[in-house]
Amino acid sequence: MTRRYVSVLALAAVLLLSIATVSRSKGLGGKGPQRAPRIPSEFSPEERVTMKESLKGAIQIPTVSFNPGEYNTTALAEFGQYIREVFPTVFKTSFIQHEVVGEYSHLFTVQGSDPSLQPYMLLAHIDVVPAPDQGWEVPPFSGLERDGFIYGRGTLDNKNSVMAILQALELLLIRNYIPRRSFFIALGHDEEVSGANGAQKISALLQARGVQLAFIVDEGSFILDGFIPSLNKPFAMISVSEKGSLNLMLQVNMTPGHSSAPPEETSIGILAAAVSRLEQTPLPNMFGSGLPEMMLQQLATEFSFPVNIVFSNLWLFGPLVSRLMERNYITNALVRTTTAITMFKAGIKVNVIPPMAQSTVNFRIHPAQTVQEVLELVKNIVADDRVQFHVLNAFEPLPVSPSDDQALGYQLIRQTLQSVFPEVNIVAPGICIAQTDSRHYAHLTTGIYRFNPIYLTPQEFRSIHGINEKISVRNYETQVKFIFEFIQNADTDQEPVSHLHEL
Repeated sequence: MTRRYVSVLALAAVLLLSIATVSRSKGLGGKGPQRAPRIPSEFSPEERVTMKESLKGAIQIPTVSFNPGEYNTTALAEFGQYIREVFPTVFKTSFIQHEVVGEYSHLFTVQGSDPSLQPYMLLAHIDVVPAPDQGWEVPPFSGLERDGFIYGRGTLDNKNSVMAILQALELLLIRNYIPRRSFFIALGHDEEVSGANGAQKISALLQARGVQLAFIVDEGSFILDGFIPSLNKPFAMISVSEKGSLNLMLQVNMTPGHSSAPPEETSIGILAAAVSRLEQTPLPNMFGSGLPEMMLQQLATEFSFPVNIVFSNLWLFGPLVSRLMERNYITNALVRTTTAITMFKAGIKVNVIPPMAQSTVNFRIHPAQTVQEVLELVKNIVADDRVQFHVLNAFEPLPVSPSDDQALGYQLIRQTLQSVFPEVNIVAPGICIAQTDSRHYAHLTTGIYRFNPIYLTPQEFRSIHGINEKISVRNYETQVKFIFEFIQNADTDQEPVSHLHEL
């Protein structure tokens, strides 16, 4: 290698470094009125102990939702009192209004100093799903700390967000923070059972007040680590859309009789065959309709040859990638409407042919489909007139929120990620495969972003609604740090500007 060639390479490296530096410095904000001095996200050892102990205390309150309208109201009331005790500055600050909505949900209005800036909202939910003790390494509502992790139901879904939001605000207020941009904090109490008495009522209240939001940030995605084979780097997926849902009850009615002289087919047999056909006939693969392709194209450069070529040329290799996505249960959920048989009910006595059999099937609807389209597909798959279909409830997939350079909420999340997680250099839009409270606020903004700023592995993903749900102390501290910085970043009064490079 000649000396001249080395010099050229060195010059090129300096130029690239300069471009990268400029791109990071030009993010959100730009020119504008002088902002208050930035408060560094540095926490004392005492504050770190306090924040983790506060989360442990929250986990110990069993705020379980069982069914719509059926929750542990004693625990919900206790939780309301708990956050008053743990975050006293939030509750006594003059520019923060606190309201209880639907008896157990909480709405905080944080009044900013600049009314010209459109407000935004941070969402989280207080309630958790039931957690039987069987299989847990520690009792699920113990909040025990072991080997650097806090265990318990709600550590990932979603009391970590409830507590991190309030904790970050508490720490900012203690440091004399005064926001420029107003924002809301909405904490629902029944997200796990539809949100009808929590988020839905908060949304109606805000709509009646004429509130329009710049954007919303809710749970729904993470910094994903180890989810894609051959990708050794973690990447942040910000969900810009959310799957719809259809809960469908299938029912078969037959004449009852004695088991000693059974008919050729029973209600149970007919229904079992119907649901078996549904399980064995996946709904269409919708790869090619937008978001998964965008995500893979942004990830392409992180793979070695030949995978990088495949992901960079989906126009050619799309069918191959589509089939590969189906092989993993998580990526499969990104490319199609999923089918889950969740309940089966039949039989009254061991020697009686049952008159009726029922099964409930949960479909999570891909954004490229509608409820009606899925219903028609299901009827065609079952193809049996003896099976009746009853829609228990349904809602359409949410529209796709913008993720371009002008999307304020998306770019604020991305900017904060660059600061708090400098090792994560891939940020991509995606689909939330679960359902969140954010769907109840769709009429208040076009920008809904579902992102939980913590690392998540496939094993940890399986613990959500499963067993041994836990969060590392470090993960939780970093989540508080992220929100601490995000709230300050949101005080910008400028529209996002174009970046000179893509993450």
